[in-house]
This record gives sequence, C-alpha cells and structure tokens, in this order.
Amino acid sequence: MNSIKIILASASPRRSELLTQIGVKFEIMISDKETDIDSSNPVKACEKQAMQKALDIEEKAALKYKEDYIIIAADTIVALEDTILGKPKDKEDARLMLERISGKKHKVYTAVCVFNSRLKTHKSFVEETAVEVAELSKEDIDFYLSKDEAYDKAGAYAIQGLFSRYIVGIEGDYYNVMGLPVGRVYREHLAGFVGE
Repeated sequence: MNSIKIILASASPRRSELLTQIGVKFEIMISDKETDIDSSNPVKACEKQAMQKALDIEEKAALKYKEDYIIIAADTIVALEDTILGKPKDKEDARLMLERISGKKHKVYTAVCVFNSRLKTHKSFVEETAVEVAELSKEDIDFYLSKDEAYDKAGAYAIQGLFSRYIVGIEGDYYNVMGLPVGRVYREHLAGFVGE
C-alpha cells in the first residue's frame, strides 16, 4: 500500500520521540481544543480530549492537504482510585499529587484517536497501565520538585526521567505511561501505511 502522510496532533516531545523511535516520519499539528476535564471518569475524560484534538486537526488538515493522511491524537490521564490527577497547577499541587501516589499503585490511561482520510475511518481506544510507586519521603519529594520534570506532566511525574528511581513496577505498556502506546498504534493503525 502506498505510504500516507502521518500527522501527530500533539506538542508532546515524548510522543514525538516515540513515533521517531519506531521509524515513523510525521508532521506535528497542534490542537488548541483541549478543554478542562469535565468528567470524573478517567477513561471518558481522556477519550473526549483525544477526540476533540483529532476533530480539530481533521478540519485543519482537510484545508491544508490534497493527499491522504492519518491523524494521531492522544490524551493521557493519571488516576488514583477514581480521582483524576491532571497536570499540577503549581509546586504545592505537584507536592500533593506525589504525596497521594507515594507507596501506592495508580493507573495511567492514554486515549488514542486515529482518523484515516483514505479509509474515512475514526477509531479510538484507551490503554491502561498500572504503576506502583515506592514510599516517598519528604526529602524525596523536595528533591524531585527542585527539578523541572514534574510541572507539565499528568500526575506530576515522568516515568522515563528522574522519577524512574521511585518506580517499584508497572503492569502493562511502559510507553503508555510516557503518553503513547506506540506499539499498539503502529500495529492497529500504521502498519501497511508507513514505509518499513
């Protein structure tokens, strides 16, 4: 099958890094349609955000491109029990999140919405990964918050960065916690459309 233009509807450097890692060439188009989370259900909340981003970029891409394209939009939410832990508003908010996940297992959900203009299909899924965090002392939290890593991440941490020292284990897709279950995206939506 002929190759097709791939559009990543995300400003996330981590999602870009993951697509690059599996050999996918893509363009970035950033959606400005992300809204406040209006659901207490983490699955529904991230699904809605991903769909909004995909639809926004679909409108823009239809005006910009004559050739076929695949849009990949994603949204990641961290939840402890049923409480959603978004991106921290400030240092104190980040501290509260880290105190909450300390010594516990929490869930990370990434919703992915894929629009294929050639097939005229919208498909979406939500991947779930459980992450267990070690007990964090006040000193651990102070040290982590003295770095810049926590502040633009759901749940106030980056699993692939400094915070990895506090991870006890995960159940599920590691890359999902980074923000894109890239293997599943490739197998279900990109294989056969991108160059090998």
